[in-house]
Amino acid sequence: MPFIPHTDEDIAGMLDAIGVDSIDALFDEIPAELRAQGLDGVPAGLSEMEVTQLLQARARADGEPTCFIGAGAYDHHIPAAVWQIATRGEFYSAYTPYQAEASQGTLQVLYEFQSMMTALTGLDVSNASLYDGASALAEAVLMAVRSNRKVKQPRVLMPRSVHPFYRRTVASIVQHQGIELVEIDFDRRSGQTRVADCEAVADAPFAALVVPQPNVFGVLEDVDALTDWAQARDALVIGLVNPVALALLSPPGDWGQAGADLACGEGQPLGMPLASGGPYLGFLCCKQAFIRQLPGRIAGRTEDLEGKVGYTLTLQAREQHIRRSKATSNICTNQGLLVTAATIHMAILGAEGLERVAAACHANTARLAQQLCEVPGVEPIFDAPAFHERALRLPAPTETVLAALAEQDILGGFDLGREYPELGSAVLICATEKRTDAEIAAYREALASALVIAQAA
Repeated sequence: MPFIPHTDEDIAGMLDAIGVDSIDALFDEIPAELRAQGLDGVPAGLSEMEVTQLLQARARADGEPTCFIGAGAYDHHIPAAVWQIATRGEFYSAYTPYQAEASQGTLQVLYEFQSMMTALTGLDVSNASLYDGASALAEAVLMAVRSNRKVKQPRVLMPRSVHPFYRRTVASIVQHQGIELVEIDFDRRSGQTRVADCEAVADAPFAALVVPQPNVFGVLEDVDALTDWAQARDALVIGLVNPVALALLSPPGDWGQAGADLACGEGQPLGMPLASGGPYLGFLCCKQAFIRQLPGRIAGRTEDLEGKVGYTLTLQAREQHIRRSKATSNICTNQGLLVTAATIHMAILGAEGLERVAAACHANTARLAQQLCEVPGVEPIFDAPAFHERALRLPAPTETVLAALAEQDILGGFDLGREYPELGSAVLICATEKRTDAEIAAYREALASALVIAQAA
Protein backbone atom coordinates (compact mmCIF):
# COMPACT_ATOMS: atom_id res chain seq x y z
CA MET A 1 0.00 0.00 0.00
CA PRO A 2 1.52 3.36 -0.97
CA PHE A 3 2.22 5.92 1.73
CA ILE A 4 0.39 9.15 0.90
CA PRO A 5 1.11 11.68 3.66
CA HIS A 6 -1.45 14.32 2.71
CA THR A 7 -5.13 13.80 1.96
CA ASP A 8 -7.08 16.12 -0.30
CA GLU A 9 -8.57 17.67 2.82
CA ASP A 10 -5.08 18.25 4.27
CA ILE A 11 -3.93 19.94 1.08
CA ALA A 12 -7.03 22.10 0.88
CA GLY A 13 -6.58 23.17 4.50
CA MET A 14 -2.95 24.13 3.97
CA LEU A 15 -3.70 26.09 0.81
CA ASP A 16 -6.50 27.90 2.61
CA ALA A 17 -4.14 28.84 5.46
CA ILE A 18 -1.57 30.10 2.98
CA GLY A 19 -4.19 31.99 1.02
CA VAL A 20 -3.80 30.48 -2.47
CA ASP A 21 -6.15 28.47 -4.64
CA SER A 22 -3.85 25.70 -5.85
CA ILE A 23 -0.41 24.17 -5.52
CA ASP A 24 0.48 25.54 -8.97
CA ALA A 25 -0.08 29.05 -7.59
CA LEU A 26 2.90 28.52 -5.28
CA PHE A 27 5.13 28.54 -8.38
CA ASP A 28 3.61 31.50 -10.18
CA GLU A 29 6.93 33.35 -10.13
CA ILE A 30 8.27 30.88 -12.73
CA PRO A 31 7.62 32.31 -16.22
CA ALA A 32 5.26 30.23 -18.31
CA GLU A 33 7.84 29.74 -21.07
CA LEU A 34 10.19 28.05 -18.60
CA ARG A 35 7.67 25.49 -17.37
CA ALA A 36 7.78 21.93 -18.67
CA GLN A 37 5.03 21.32 -21.21
CA GLY A 38 5.35 17.57 -21.26
CA LEU A 39 8.09 15.06 -22.05
CA ASP A 40 7.65 14.79 -25.79
CA GLY A 41 11.07 13.23 -26.25
CA VAL A 42 10.28 10.27 -23.99
CA PRO A 43 8.30 7.57 -25.83
CA ALA A 44 5.56 5.87 -23.85
CA GLY A 45 5.48 2.22 -22.90
CA LEU A 46 9.06 1.21 -23.58
CA SER A 47 10.50 -1.95 -22.08
CA GLU A 48 13.56 -1.85 -19.84
CA MET A 49 15.75 -3.02 -22.72
CA GLU A 50 14.35 -0.38 -25.07
CA VAL A 51 14.83 2.38 -22.51
CA THR A 52 18.46 1.29 -22.00
CA GLN A 53 19.09 1.31 -25.75
CA LEU A 54 17.49 4.75 -26.10
CA LEU A 55 19.59 6.27 -23.31
CA GLN A 56 22.79 4.73 -24.66
CA ALA A 57 22.08 6.15 -28.11
CA ARG A 58 21.47 9.61 -26.68
CA ALA A 59 24.63 9.40 -24.59
CA ARG A 60 26.66 8.51 -27.68
CA ALA A 61 25.23 11.56 -29.43
CA ASP A 62 26.95 13.75 -26.83
CA GLY A 63 30.31 12.40 -27.96
CA GLU A 64 33.22 11.54 -25.68
CA PRO A 65 34.96 14.87 -25.14
CA THR A 66 38.48 15.11 -23.78
CA CYS A 67 38.50 17.22 -20.63
CA PHE A 68 41.07 19.97 -20.08
CA ILE A 69 38.93 21.80 -17.51
CA GLY A 70 40.02 21.97 -13.89
CA ALA A 71 38.91 24.90 -11.74
CA GLY A 72 37.90 22.77 -8.78
CA ALA A 73 36.69 19.52 -10.42
CA TYR A 74 39.23 17.21 -12.01
CA ASP A 75 39.19 14.31 -14.45
CA HIS A 76 41.44 11.90 -12.55
CA HIS A 77 41.80 8.17 -13.07
CA ILE A 78 39.72 6.19 -10.57
CA PRO A 79 40.82 2.58 -9.99
CA ALA A 80 37.96 0.17 -10.68
CA ALA A 81 38.20 -1.28 -7.18
CA VAL A 82 37.20 2.04 -5.58
CA TRP A 83 33.53 2.01 -6.48
CA GLN A 84 33.34 -1.78 -6.67
CA ILE A 85 34.03 -1.78 -2.93
CA ALA A 86 32.29 1.48 -2.02
CA THR A 87 28.98 0.31 -3.51
CA ARG A 88 28.86 -2.92 -1.53
CA GLY A 89 25.69 -3.05 0.52
CA GLU A 90 27.54 -2.62 3.82
CA PHE A 91 28.68 0.86 2.73
CA TYR A 92 26.15 1.86 0.09
CA SER A 93 23.13 1.58 2.37
CA ALA A 94 24.81 2.82 5.56
CA TYR A 95 23.70 6.06 7.18
CA THR A 96 25.08 8.08 10.07
CA PRO A 97 26.46 5.50 12.52
CA TYR A 98 24.65 6.55 15.69
CA GLN A 99 24.71 2.97 17.04
CA ALA A 100 28.40 2.28 17.38
CA GLU A 101 27.93 -1.38 18.24
CA ALA A 102 26.24 -1.94 14.87
CA SER A 103 28.42 0.36 12.78
CA GLN A 104 32.01 -0.64 13.46
CA GLY A 105 32.92 -0.99 9.78
CA THR A 106 31.55 2.41 8.83
CA LEU A 107 33.16 4.06 11.85
CA GLN A 108 36.52 2.49 11.06
CA VAL A 109 36.33 3.89 7.50
CA LEU A 110 35.62 7.37 8.90
CA TYR A 111 38.52 7.03 11.32
CA GLU A 112 40.88 5.88 8.56
CA PHE A 113 39.77 8.81 6.38
CA GLN A 114 40.50 11.24 9.22
CA SER A 115 43.91 9.67 9.77
CA MET A 116 44.80 10.03 6.09
CA MET A 117 43.65 13.65 5.96
CA THR A 118 45.70 14.62 9.01
CA ALA A 119 48.71 12.96 7.39
CA LEU A 120 48.15 14.97 4.18
CA THR A 121 47.54 18.30 5.90
CA GLY A 122 50.04 17.97 8.74
CA LEU A 123 47.39 18.98 11.28
CA ASP A 124 46.20 17.22 14.41
CA VAL A 125 42.52 16.57 13.81
CA SER A 126 40.19 15.95 10.87
CA ASN A 127 36.43 15.67 10.66
CA ALA A 128 34.68 13.02 8.58
CA SER A 129 33.54 15.36 5.82
CA LEU A 130 31.20 18.22 5.01
CA TYR A 131 29.06 18.78 1.93
CA ASP A 132 31.74 20.07 -0.47
CA GLY A 133 34.86 22.20 -0.62
CA ALA A 134 33.00 25.52 -0.83
CA SER A 135 30.82 24.88 2.22
CA ALA A 136 33.88 23.48 4.04
CA LEU A 137 35.57 26.85 3.54
CA ALA A 138 32.48 28.60 4.88
CA GLU A 139 32.53 26.35 7.95
CA ALA A 140 36.24 27.06 8.39
CA VAL A 141 35.53 30.80 8.35
CA LEU A 142 32.79 30.42 10.95
CA MET A 143 35.02 28.17 13.04
CA ALA A 144 37.95 30.61 12.89
CA VAL A 145 35.80 33.52 14.02
CA ARG A 146 34.43 31.44 16.93
CA SER A 147 37.86 30.12 17.91
CA ASN A 148 39.96 33.29 17.84
CA ARG A 149 40.16 34.43 21.47
CA LYS A 150 42.51 37.33 20.79
CA VAL A 151 40.64 39.10 18.00
CA LYS A 152 36.93 39.65 18.56
CA GLN A 153 36.24 41.54 15.34
CA PRO A 154 34.42 39.19 12.93
CA ARG A 155 36.52 40.16 9.89
CA VAL A 156 38.11 37.62 7.56
CA LEU A 157 40.54 38.44 4.74
CA MET A 158 39.57 36.60 1.56
CA PRO A 159 41.95 36.74 -1.44
CA ARG A 160 40.39 37.16 -4.88
CA SER A 161 42.62 34.29 -5.92
CA VAL A 162 40.23 31.98 -4.03
CA HIS A 163 37.84 30.31 -6.49
CA PRO A 164 34.97 32.76 -7.16
CA PHE A 165 32.37 30.03 -6.62
CA TYR A 166 33.86 29.37 -3.18
CA ARG A 167 33.84 33.06 -2.33
CA ARG A 168 30.20 33.37 -3.28
CA THR A 169 29.27 30.30 -1.22
CA VAL A 170 31.09 31.66 1.83
CA ALA A 171 29.38 35.04 1.46
CA SER A 172 25.96 33.39 1.23
CA ILE A 173 26.52 31.38 4.40
CA VAL A 174 28.16 34.00 6.63
CA GLN A 175 26.48 37.22 5.47
CA HIS A 176 23.69 36.98 8.04
CA GLN A 177 26.06 36.19 10.92
CA GLY A 178 27.74 39.56 11.09
CA ILE A 179 31.00 38.40 9.49
CA GLU A 180 32.74 40.83 7.15
CA LEU A 181 34.67 39.36 4.23
CA VAL A 182 37.43 41.67 3.05
CA GLU A 183 38.76 40.89 -0.43
CA ILE A 184 42.49 41.04 -1.20
CA ASP A 185 43.60 41.67 -4.76
CA PHE A 186 46.24 39.59 -6.54
CA ASP A 187 49.42 40.66 -8.30
CA ARG A 188 48.81 40.90 -12.04
CA ARG A 189 52.28 39.65 -12.96
CA SER A 190 52.65 36.66 -10.64
CA GLY A 191 49.03 35.82 -9.86
CA GLN A 192 49.95 35.61 -6.18
CA THR A 193 48.51 37.30 -3.11
CA ARG A 194 51.41 39.30 -1.67
CA VAL A 195 51.89 40.44 1.91
CA ALA A 196 51.78 44.01 0.60
CA ASP A 197 48.31 43.31 -0.83
CA CYS A 198 47.22 42.07 2.60
CA GLU A 199 48.67 45.12 4.31
CA ALA A 200 46.65 47.35 1.99
CA VAL A 201 43.34 46.08 3.43
CA ALA A 202 44.40 45.30 7.01
CA ASP A 203 43.38 48.68 8.40
CA ALA A 204 41.56 47.00 11.31
CA PRO A 205 42.03 43.76 13.29
CA PHE A 206 40.88 40.59 11.55
CA ALA A 207 40.12 37.13 12.89
CA ALA A 208 41.47 35.02 10.02
CA LEU A 209 43.20 34.98 6.65
CA VAL A 210 42.33 32.45 3.93
CA VAL A 211 45.35 31.16 2.00
CA PRO A 212 44.64 29.06 -1.13
CA GLN A 213 47.34 26.60 -2.20
CA PRO A 214 47.37 26.39 -5.13
CA ASN A 215 45.04 29.28 -5.89
CA VAL A 216 42.32 29.35 -8.54
CA PHE A 217 44.88 30.19 -11.24
CA GLY A 218 46.95 27.13 -10.30
CA VAL A 219 49.59 29.51 -8.95
CA LEU A 220 51.49 28.59 -5.79
CA GLU A 221 51.23 31.19 -3.04
CA ASP A 222 54.05 32.18 -0.68
CA VAL A 223 52.29 30.39 2.15
CA ASP A 224 55.08 30.79 4.68
CA ALA A 225 55.18 34.59 4.39
CA LEU A 226 51.37 34.90 4.45
CA THR A 227 51.01 32.59 7.44
CA ASP A 228 53.66 34.38 9.52
CA TRP A 229 52.23 37.79 8.60
CA ALA A 230 48.70 36.87 9.69
CA GLN A 231 49.69 35.07 12.88
CA ALA A 232 51.90 37.99 13.93
CA ARG A 233 48.64 39.98 13.99
CA ASP A 234 46.88 37.37 16.16
CA ALA A 235 44.81 36.10 13.24
CA LEU A 236 44.18 32.45 12.45
CA VAL A 237 45.22 31.03 9.07
CA ILE A 238 42.88 28.89 6.98
CA GLY A 239 44.60 26.85 4.28
CA LEU A 240 42.39 26.06 1.28
CA VAL A 241 44.18 23.13 -0.34
CA ASN A 242 44.01 20.53 -3.11
CA PRO A 243 44.56 17.09 -1.52
CA VAL A 244 46.43 15.73 -4.54
CA ALA A 245 48.78 18.71 -4.57
CA LEU A 246 49.60 18.01 -0.92
CA ALA A 247 51.39 14.86 -2.04
CA LEU A 248 54.12 17.18 -3.35
CA LEU A 249 53.69 20.51 -1.58
CA SER A 250 54.40 21.52 2.00
CA PRO A 251 51.37 20.63 4.17
CA PRO A 252 49.46 23.45 5.92
CA GLY A 253 50.67 22.21 9.29
CA ASP A 254 54.21 23.17 8.24
CA TRP A 255 53.48 26.63 6.85
CA GLY A 256 55.47 29.43 8.42
CA GLN A 257 56.83 29.27 11.93
CA ALA A 258 53.75 27.74 13.58
CA GLY A 259 51.74 26.18 10.75
CA ALA A 260 48.27 27.02 9.54
CA ASP A 261 45.51 26.71 12.13
CA LEU A 262 42.90 25.14 9.88
CA ALA A 263 42.89 23.47 6.48
CA CYS A 264 39.96 22.64 4.24
CA GLY A 265 39.22 21.73 0.66
CA GLU A 266 37.38 19.56 -1.83
CA GLY A 267 37.82 15.78 -1.78
CA GLN A 268 36.61 15.23 -5.36
CA PRO A 269 40.13 14.44 -6.71
CA LEU A 270 40.18 11.42 -4.39
CA GLY A 271 38.09 8.90 -6.29
CA MET A 272 35.01 10.89 -7.27
CA PRO A 273 34.02 11.09 -10.95
CA LEU A 274 32.88 14.20 -12.78
CA ALA A 275 29.11 13.94 -12.50
CA SER A 276 27.35 17.24 -13.22
CA GLY A 277 28.66 18.86 -10.07
CA GLY A 278 28.58 16.18 -7.44
CA PRO A 279 27.99 14.75 -4.98
CA TYR A 280 31.40 15.56 -3.56
CA LEU A 281 32.80 15.98 -0.06
CA GLY A 282 34.49 18.74 1.86
CA PHE A 283 37.22 18.08 4.43
CA LEU A 284 38.19 20.23 7.38
CA CYS A 285 41.23 19.78 9.61
CA CYS A 286 42.59 21.83 12.50
CA LYS A 287 45.05 22.03 15.34
CA GLN A 288 44.20 20.17 18.54
CA ALA A 289 43.40 23.45 20.34
CA PHE A 290 40.33 24.01 18.17
CA ILE A 291 38.87 20.50 18.16
CA ARG A 292 35.81 21.49 20.24
CA GLN A 293 34.78 23.92 17.51
CA LEU A 294 35.20 21.45 14.65
CA PRO A 295 31.89 20.82 12.81
CA GLY A 296 30.88 17.55 11.21
CA ARG A 297 31.46 13.99 12.35
CA ILE A 298 34.53 12.92 14.31
CA ALA A 299 35.17 9.19 14.70
CA GLY A 300 37.34 8.05 17.60
CA ARG A 301 39.32 4.86 18.21
CA THR A 302 39.61 3.22 21.61
CA GLU A 303 39.91 -0.15 23.35
CA ASP A 304 37.35 -1.93 25.51
CA LEU A 305 38.00 -3.62 28.84
CA GLU A 306 39.18 -6.72 27.01
CA GLY A 307 41.68 -4.76 24.93
CA LYS A 308 39.66 -5.02 21.71
CA VAL A 309 39.71 -2.06 19.34
CA GLY A 310 36.45 -0.17 18.97
CA TYR A 311 35.25 2.93 17.12
CA THR A 312 32.59 5.50 17.94
CA LEU A 313 31.49 9.03 17.16
CA THR A 314 33.04 11.35 19.67
CA LEU A 315 33.09 14.99 20.83
CA GLN A 316 29.63 15.57 19.42
CA ALA A 317 27.24 17.64 21.50
CA ARG A 318 23.60 16.58 21.34
CA GLU A 319 22.83 20.03 19.94
CA GLN A 320 24.64 19.01 16.77
CA HIS A 321 21.72 16.74 15.93
CA ILE A 322 18.66 17.96 17.82
CA ARG A 323 18.90 21.54 19.11
CA ARG A 324 20.38 22.88 15.92
CA SER A 325 20.02 26.55 16.85
CA LYS A 326 22.57 25.99 19.63
CA ALA A 327 24.96 23.85 17.59
CA THR A 328 28.40 24.96 16.41
CA SER A 329 27.23 24.03 12.94
CA ASN A 330 24.09 23.01 11.11
CA ILE A 331 25.97 20.29 9.26
CA CYS A 332 23.97 17.32 10.51
CA THR A 333 24.91 14.57 8.11
CA ASN A 334 28.08 13.53 6.32
CA GLN A 335 29.00 12.41 2.85
CA GLY A 336 29.69 8.92 4.16
CA LEU A 337 29.65 7.14 0.80
CA LEU A 338 32.07 9.68 -0.70
CA VAL A 339 34.31 9.42 2.36
CA THR A 340 34.35 5.66 1.83
CA ALA A 341 35.36 6.08 -1.81
CA ALA A 342 38.08 8.61 -0.92
CA THR A 343 39.47 6.32 1.79
CA ILE A 344 39.59 3.34 -0.55
CA HIS A 345 41.14 5.51 -3.28
CA MET A 346 43.93 6.75 -0.99
CA ALA A 347 44.50 3.26 0.41
CA ILE A 348 44.90 1.80 -3.09
CA LEU A 349 47.28 4.53 -4.28
CA GLY A 350 49.25 4.86 -1.06
CA ALA A 351 51.58 7.78 -0.39
CA GLU A 352 53.87 6.91 -3.32
CA GLY A 353 50.98 6.48 -5.74
CA LEU A 354 49.39 9.80 -4.81
CA GLU A 355 52.76 11.51 -5.25
CA ARG A 356 53.15 9.96 -8.70
CA VAL A 357 49.65 11.17 -9.67
CA ALA A 358 50.51 14.70 -8.53
CA ALA A 359 53.81 14.66 -10.40
CA ALA A 360 52.13 13.41 -13.58
CA CYS A 361 49.48 16.14 -13.36
CA HIS A 362 52.15 18.79 -12.95
CA ALA A 363 54.22 17.47 -15.87
CA ASN A 364 51.24 17.08 -18.20
CA THR A 365 49.98 20.61 -17.59
CA ALA A 366 53.44 22.06 -18.08
CA ARG A 367 53.71 20.21 -21.42
CA LEU A 368 50.20 21.31 -22.42
CA ALA A 369 50.89 24.97 -21.63
CA GLN A 370 54.18 24.85 -23.52
CA GLN A 371 52.56 23.43 -26.64
CA LEU A 372 49.57 25.78 -26.56
CA CYS A 373 51.86 28.78 -26.18
CA GLU A 374 53.52 27.77 -29.45
CA VAL A 375 50.26 28.78 -31.17
CA PRO A 376 50.62 32.41 -32.34
CA GLY A 377 48.99 34.87 -29.96
CA VAL A 378 48.69 32.47 -27.00
CA GLU A 379 50.77 33.38 -23.97
CA PRO A 380 50.94 32.68 -20.23
CA ILE A 381 49.39 35.31 -17.99
CA PHE A 382 51.33 34.70 -14.77
CA ASP A 383 55.00 33.93 -14.20
CA ALA A 384 54.92 32.35 -10.73
CA PRO A 385 55.30 28.58 -10.18
CA ALA A 386 52.07 26.62 -10.54
CA PHE A 387 50.69 23.14 -9.95
CA HIS A 388 48.45 21.44 -12.55
CA GLU A 389 46.58 24.45 -13.91
CA ARG A 390 47.75 27.39 -16.02
CA ALA A 391 46.11 30.65 -17.03
CA LEU A 392 46.65 31.57 -20.69
CA ARG A 393 45.76 34.69 -22.67
CA LEU A 394 44.09 34.16 -26.05
CA PRO A 395 44.10 36.46 -29.11
CA ALA A 396 40.33 35.93 -29.58
CA PRO A 397 37.23 35.89 -27.33
CA THR A 398 37.49 32.94 -24.95
CA GLU A 399 33.84 32.01 -25.23
CA THR A 400 34.07 31.75 -29.01
CA VAL A 401 37.25 29.67 -28.87
CA LEU A 402 35.90 27.26 -26.25
CA ALA A 403 32.72 26.77 -28.28
CA ALA A 404 34.78 25.92 -31.37
CA LEU A 405 36.86 23.45 -29.37
CA ALA A 406 33.71 21.84 -27.96
CA GLU A 407 32.55 21.15 -31.51
CA GLN A 408 35.71 19.06 -31.88
CA ASP A 409 34.98 17.13 -28.65
CA ILE A 410 37.53 19.09 -26.61
CA LEU A 411 36.56 20.73 -23.34
CA GLY A 412 39.21 23.41 -23.57
CA GLY A 413 39.19 24.99 -20.13
CA PHE A 414 37.50 27.45 -17.80
CA ASP A 415 36.69 30.95 -19.06
CA LEU A 416 38.51 33.17 -16.57
CA GLY A 417 37.31 36.38 -18.21
CA ARG A 418 33.80 35.88 -16.86
CA GLU A 419 35.01 36.10 -13.28
CA TYR A 420 38.14 38.21 -13.82
CA PRO A 421 37.33 40.66 -16.63
CA GLU A 422 40.59 42.52 -16.02
CA LEU A 423 42.42 39.49 -17.47
CA GLY A 424 40.73 39.91 -20.85
CA SER A 425 40.41 36.83 -23.06
CA ALA A 426 41.80 34.30 -20.62
CA VAL A 427 41.38 30.56 -20.20
CA LEU A 428 42.37 28.26 -17.35
CA ILE A 429 43.67 24.92 -18.62
CA CYS A 430 44.37 21.69 -16.76
CA ALA A 431 45.83 18.31 -17.66
CA THR A 432 45.57 15.48 -15.16
CA GLU A 433 47.47 12.21 -15.26
CA LYS A 434 44.86 10.88 -17.73
CA ARG A 435 45.81 13.18 -20.58
CA THR A 436 48.05 11.58 -23.19
CA ASP A 437 50.63 13.09 -25.53
CA ALA A 438 48.23 12.48 -28.43
CA GLU A 439 45.38 14.31 -26.67
CA ILE A 440 47.64 17.25 -25.85
CA ALA A 441 48.82 17.44 -29.46
CA ALA A 442 45.22 17.25 -30.68
CA TYR A 443 44.28 20.15 -28.40
CA ARG A 444 47.12 22.24 -29.83
CA GLU A 445 45.99 21.62 -33.40
CA ALA A 446 42.34 22.25 -32.55
CA LEU A 447 43.20 25.50 -30.77
CA ALA A 448 45.21 26.76 -33.73
CA SER A 449 42.27 26.05 -36.05
CA ALA A 450 39.74 27.59 -33.66
CA LEU A 451 41.78 30.79 -33.37
CA VAL A 452 42.07 31.15 -37.17
CA ILE A 453 38.29 30.87 -37.46
CA ALA A 454 37.61 33.19 -34.50
CA GLN A 455 40.01 35.88 -35.73
CA ALA A 456 38.54 35.75 -39.23
CA ALA A 457 34.98 36.17 -37.95
